[in-house]
Amino acid sequence: MSTVGKAVSLLELFTLGEPEIGLSDLARKAGLDKATVRRLLVALSNHRLIEQEPKSRRYRLGAGLSRLARIRDAHFPFVRVAAPVARELSLETGETVHLSEFSAGALLTVHVELSTKANRVNVDVGQVLPLHGTASGVAFLAASSPDVVGAYFKKPLQVFTRHTVTRPDKVVEAIRLAATRGYSRSAQGYEEVVHSIAAAILGADGQPIGTLAVASPVSRVDDATAATQGRAAIKAARLITARLTGEP
Repeated sequence: MSTVGKAVSLLELFTLGEPEIGLSDLARKAGLDKATVRRLLVALSNHRLIEQEPKSRRYRLGAGLSRLARIRDAHFPFVRVAAPVARELSLETGETVHLSEFSAGALLTVHVELSTKANRVNVDVGQVLPLHGTASGVAFLAASSPDVVGAYFKKPLQVFTRHTVTRPDKVVEAIRLAATRGYSRSAQGYEEVVHSIAAAILGADGQPIGTLAVASPVSRVDDATAATQGRAAIKAARLITARLTGEP
């Protein structure tokens, strides 16, 4: 791995659940020696991408990342435009709704609206979703070009639960079904007891740039509920697409 790759891998270790990490833990998680990690942290700190908490001496993401995020949002306001629609979809369905953006061959969760119900599905911002094991991923592939779909199947399909579909022909079948009805449906393919419905969000060129998904406890969803959520997800995804592209 290149020096840049190692530095970026350190940034990716920080999560909502673990926003601050000490030097030793960073080295252990990254699989690098402490001297190398310390050097990388100094370089990242010099560019304000990492900062050290004065009292605990633990490291956290720096303000420089917020600056870059604001610049990107000004140019491509994906979350800013989609978040209100996701909120309305969550209120309409009573379930958790999460928004994902495609990046580097996977979907990155960029916004979450949690259900107000006690028994709900929890999704973390920053979570990476595979394309074959999630409703979001299948919805994305259903709206993608054949070249994108074919390229994805060139690598092994990881198993996440006993329900994960890894046979390419079965995944293709799910993709075709999602393309036909406009939304995808997945039960426990990525996480046990979780049912998801998802629809693709398109860019100006007609290709998918992300997805919007409704996640529910599997015990709360039957075919009729899934169909209702599917129609709502399609409507919401099309609204986001229209607002991003300026097209009706």
